[in-house]
Amino acid sequence: MQRSLPSSRHVLFSYWELMRFHKPVGIFLLLWPTYWGLWLAAEGTPAWNTWLIFTLGVIVMRAAGCVINDYADRHIDGHVKRTQNRPLVNGSISPQEALALFAGLCLVAGVLVLFTNLLTILLSVGALLLAASYPFMKRYTHLPQVVLGAAFSWSIPMAFAAQTGKLDPAVWLVYFTNLIWTVSYDTFYSMADREYDRRVGVKSTAILFAEHDRLITGCLQGIAIIGWLMIGSRFDLGIAYYGGVAVAGLLIGYQQWLIRHREPKACLNAFLNNNWVGLSIFAGLAVHYASI
Repeated sequence: MQRSLPSSRHVLFSYWELMRFHKPVGIFLLLWPTYWGLWLAAEGTPAWNTWLIFTLGVIVMRAAGCVINDYADRHIDGHVKRTQNRPLVNGSISPQEALALFAGLCLVAGVLVLFTNLLTILLSVGALLLAASYPFMKRYTHLPQVVLGAAFSWSIPMAFAAQTGKLDPAVWLVYFTNLIWTVSYDTFYSMADREYDRRVGVKSTAILFAEHDRLITGCLQGIAIIGWLMIGSRFDLGIAYYGGVAVAGLLIGYQQWLIRHREPKACLNAFLNNNWVGLSIFAGLAVHYASI
């Protein structure tokens, strides 16, 4: 008997799932640092069109990153319990369709960045290269989380460039602080899949850090807190901002408590909790600038 074609609703949901819109936490993990950059560059009053371009750009490029990630992992995800039903694994979307979607999303992001300035357009090339290369790094290095951190942080210098037309040296303090924070929380994510990754030969910081994972992620988070404090000093931020950093510090302590037994579900919850860390830092910035 001939197998019936999937319904249009099923196909649309498969694309929605491939772009990971059903799991929006990844959007926020990209969006909060982008807003840090915009608010710092504009001293609390970013141009509305720049805000809109970067908000839409983050959503589109996060979706593109998820698509190319699933394309790169299409032969691996079927061996991991958490990912074995993804659209490229179950056949609801073909690899060619995924590549076409990735190209389309990158084109949309490219059109958006054309409404900024030359420096931001040039920086966007780096964003595309990082987004496209990250998914393949786990085959060659135990530090793919560092590449992800670089990709997730690239919107920060782009935001400064779009808002001010230049790159103040202080932007790199914000950039590297976010990069280190990203490595710490994405290690939590990879801790949840560590045994599966070992089995299929995928590399990660969770495998590299081994039994020292809690110590090293704690140190990375401590460095991130120091970075946020240095940002406060460099940009002359007030008590509201430092209050946001304090809340972030409490959340980070909670995450370390969550991963104490290295249970996969708890590690995923620790990863997800970082949405609130990013929001705490942004809330501190927003309240600071709103009160001066």
